[in-house]
Amino acid sequence: MRKVLLCFSLDILLIFNALPQSADIDKGKVMSYFQDQAFEEALHYLTPALTSDSNNISLLGYIGYAYYMNDNKKAAEDCYRHIFRLDSNNIAALSYLVRLTIDDRDTAMNFTRRLLALQPAKAIWWRTMGELWRRAEQPDTALEYLTRAHELAPNDAKNIADLADVLIDKRYYPLSDSLLDGALSRDSLNISFLRLRIRSAYTAGDYASALEPGERLIRLDVAAAVSNALTSLALSYYNLKKYPDCIRVCEYMLHEGLDLEAIYYYEARACAKLKEYEKSNELLATCLTKAISKTADWYYYDLGQNHEGLKNFKQAMANYDTAYYLFKDPTMLYNCGRIAESELRNTTLARKYYLRYLVAAHPKDPEEKKAFAYVRSRWATKTAAKKGQ
Repeated sequence: MRKVLLCFSLDILLIFNALPQSADIDKGKVMSYFQDQAFEEALHYLTPALTSDSNNISLLGYIGYAYYMNDNKKAAEDCYRHIFRLDSNNIAALSYLVRLTIDDRDTAMNFTRRLLALQPAKAIWWRTMGELWRRAEQPDTALEYLTRAHELAPNDAKNIADLADVLIDKRYYPLSDSLLDGALSRDSLNISFLRLRIRSAYTAGDYASALEPGERLIRLDVAAAVSNALTSLALSYYNLKKYPDCIRVCEYMLHEGLDLEAIYYYEARACAKLKEYEKSNELLATCLTKAISKTADWYYYDLGQNHEGLKNFKQAMANYDTAYYLFKDPTMLYNCGRIAESELRNTTLARKYYLRYLVAAHPKDPEEKKAFAYVRSRWATKTAAKKGQ
């Protein structure tokens, strides 16, 4: 198996080169441990040397790195903080301290500010500060730092992606699109750029512009890494009334193992638009097995609509009735009354549902108010008619 040296960055190489050769430490042996990712063995080899030389910055750096790669973040942070106390300008220690304190925003920002003061022309520190401000939900400040990072290194893919991301958050869609389109003209298969281009197009309501980058992601066959982007692609096709393509994207996602509730639901909606009600019902039934309480309401409602499309009116009423029983949406009672009145011609059953609707309803939007006014004027008893006056 090919050996891979993870995170063997420039700062580690500098520490290694600075490590003095002695009878106690063999630099070649240390390099071999790291190349083999044998970090536990490296620690056993290096740690005893600290007994006689506890302030050796290079040695501390190597031990800190070994702890970091061995996922002992607390021990790694202790090492790098010791280095910082000995040399507050140590770039490698500062850069690792930023990573190790990332969940303590103020501390991470202080270390990043130190790095910016030491290396103001390094785009990575401006980007790091921008990311920290974004975590702090301060997009305006984040935008300033990320813009500066992009100015310093305009072809850096990470700078482009992070700047585009915050531009989308700020709804500066033309700017983000221009940035991403330029980047995609140079690297048309960059997954991050394609994912962000879809997000920008979808959130802007420019569904047509989501199609080409979405289809490129499908051709790249990286579904697991871009499930949100592919979901937006499917919804873009749906909103453009290209229902077969919506179904195709959903089927691709399911085939790739993305067994997600939302995918079944969107495919079910597209099937219903094509009047494939039986297929839609099968998919909605799958949704119900996966649903959480808030979304199951939608599925029962859509099942009711599909059964209306199939003229299975009693089954439609059963689904609307179940939706009301579980989630108490008065509109479901109105739907039952409507079917009983207009389709089943059963005035007794219609009155039963309509009167329950009048007691429970609190109409807000114009359509609801119109329905409520009709039921009240046509079906209400004098007592029920007082409601809403």
